[in-house]
Amino acid sequence: MRWDNLVENPRAAGDTALFGTSAVTTRTFDTPEFRGITFHEIRARSILNRVPGASRMPFEWTVNPYRGCTHACVYCFARKTHSYLDLDTGLGFDSQIVVKINAPELLRRQLASRRWQGAHVAMGTNVDCYQRAEGRYRLMPGIIAALRDHANPFSILTKGTLILRDLELLRQASEVTEVGISVSVGFTDRELWRTVEPGTPSPERRLDVVRTLTDNGIGCGVLMAPVIPFLGDHPDQLRATVRAISASGATSVTPLVLHLRPGAREWFMAWLGEHHPYLVRRYERLYAEGAYAPKWYQRRITRHVHELATEFGIGPADRGMPRRIPLRQEAEPVEPEPTQLTLL
Repeated sequence: MRWDNLVENPRAAGDTALFGTSAVTTRTFDTPEFRGITFHEIRARSILNRVPGASRMPFEWTVNPYRGCTHACVYCFARKTHSYLDLDTGLGFDSQIVVKINAPELLRRQLASRRWQGAHVAMGTNVDCYQRAEGRYRLMPGIIAALRDHANPFSILTKGTLILRDLELLRQASEVTEVGISVSVGFTDRELWRTVEPGTPSPERRLDVVRTLTDNGIGCGVLMAPVIPFLGDHPDQLRATVRAISASGATSVTPLVLHLRPGAREWFMAWLGEHHPYLVRRYERLYAEGAYAPKWYQRRITRHVHELATEFGIGPADRGMPRRIPLRQEAEPVEPEPTQLTLL
């Protein structure tokens, strides 16, 4: 995907410059929380992205109002997507943030199309829609309101505490459609958190989000991701994390072992070489076959976490079925939009 594919009025095909045109407004803000970060504001052509057919994800459509993420997680699989725009996948991914400023109005228009059939929409599957930039741009209230008004089922995955700002909107949406919220907490080790997720709220604050949502009648699960081999996978660490998740009132816990796709792999391995050089060879062996850890290792982690979840009484929430607006009888298939790889 090139930059021109994102804007409403693309330039001639031969013009490959990314910035410096009327289609993009570049801003910086001299405030402590945004110092060193550049925002590239665009008016996108489409906001509903179809997940490739080969994907293992349980949904077909995503909405991603941002590209790049100030959470700066060293393992983030989405780093590769910055290269599609000729942007750096390392520090550039952490500090060059693309903002689709027309996302709410564009989504409302696309949901109203006769071709749209009300499929589930997943958010937070590429970069976090509640990263720090959302505090300034406030795109999510309009996005949630559009989904609510069309009774369109959706889910949100986040590490951000800012989701609590939209608690009332989420409650309203849950009264008319299926709303799934998950918070990502891979570990509770504070030293590990400070080094691999430097721009995120602490694990404790994220679990406070889970507690607040469940206390307000919105069931919230925890994606225990990533479980980081040799740094966050000790049985004592897993037990402490699952115990904390249980105490937060989470409806479920789903473990996911670290995966290292191109773009993320290079950045993570460079970090590993600097902070834990003794682990480099072990990682090279563990991930010798590709982006994913061996199945035996994944199964071991999953089995252990599930056993702990049973021990601490974490199970699926038993919620009533929400009201759904019937699909139009003459709905036409929606036209394919530019595809975007997504993976939790």
